[in-house]
Amino acid sequence: MNVSITRVRPLIRLALAVALAAGVVIPVQAEITWTNYTTGNGLGSNHVEGIYADGGTIYAATRGGVSVSTNNGTSWTNYTTADGLGGNNVLSVYAAGGTIYAAGEGGVSVSTNNGVSWSNYPTWTGLGSSNVFGVYASGSAIYAATVGGLSVSTSNGASWTNYTTGNGLGDNWNLGVYAVGSTIYAATVGGLGISTNNGASWTNYTTASGLGSNEVSGVYAVGSTIYAATWGGLSVSTNNGTSWTNYTTADGLLSNHLYGVYAAGGTIYAATLGGLSVSNNNGTSWTNYTMGDGLGSNWVLDVYAAGGTIYAATGDWPGSVGGLSIGASAVPEIDPAGFGSVAALVTGALGLIERRRLKAKAA
Repeated sequence: MNVSITRVRPLIRLALAVALAAGVVIPVQAEITWTNYTTGNGLGSNHVEGIYADGGTIYAATRGGVSVSTNNGTSWTNYTTADGLGGNNVLSVYAAGGTIYAAGEGGVSVSTNNGVSWSNYPTWTGLGSSNVFGVYASGSAIYAATVGGLSVSTSNGASWTNYTTGNGLGDNWNLGVYAVGSTIYAATVGGLGISTNNGASWTNYTTASGLGSNEVSGVYAVGSTIYAATWGGLSVSTNNGTSWTNYTTADGLLSNHLYGVYAAGGTIYAATLGGLSVSNNNGTSWTNYTMGDGLGSNWVLDVYAAGGTIYAATGDWPGSVGGLSIGASAVPEIDPAGFGSVAALVTGALGLIERRRLKAKAA
């Protein structure tokens, strides 16, 4: 069948209309086009540990400082100890209300003027340790996941309260943190700690509770749903931790070793040792992205998504470039397999033609 390219989009709409009228359900998976940014673009290092984006600005935590881009990654400004940062090996970054929070081997560093100057908070301010794996802020509170406990400051970093196993955490070695209101989620190597009273007491969830592993490297929550990135798969609870469902390579994940997780708009993004896994159906199935798709490395250390754009922080594993990989949705890919519908088959074929046209145009 010869199909004019100029008629592809109208035909797709017609096929979709026919399929809908016939009651055919067609799953749509957006194809992702990736662009990778490295030190050649101004990043502090090709080993990117953490990523965050806010209002068109991208923040990358690298082994060479905090890198900031205001033009979608085309160019970067890198901040190091020479600018006042506590340490160049930055493991996590977050930004809110014009303030940047950076965490790493030099404690927690905070800039209220877009990186021009920094205030540093090491152990002598009450931080559990100057080795900090994760940082998050909400309102006037700063949360730091340290190797000596989960530290919380309500004085913009001037002083800290540190929570440890003595308060109910599974382990003092914390790898990630997230907070909503008075609820704090602490990812530790001894389970996932949850406090609903600002850290006064904790409930710890482990493999006995249904987690894939007691080693939890990242956590995110939306409402009553909690996503825990573990070294035994992605564990999801839809009832505030009472019970868990664990997703592994058997469900389509690239690796059971996860470094981070993010969820938005019903989509889950899992940063794994084998690449980036994305699910649009709550973990039932996964679409995977690797170096073959344009990622800088299969070693994905963190992930964030906003406005249809995916940000994947990758490590410079031997044989890979590393860097920050940014993915944008292209033409929807429609898979007609299993539907037995002519309309679905036509739609899928036309979608393939359109994707190939766009790739040829870009080449």
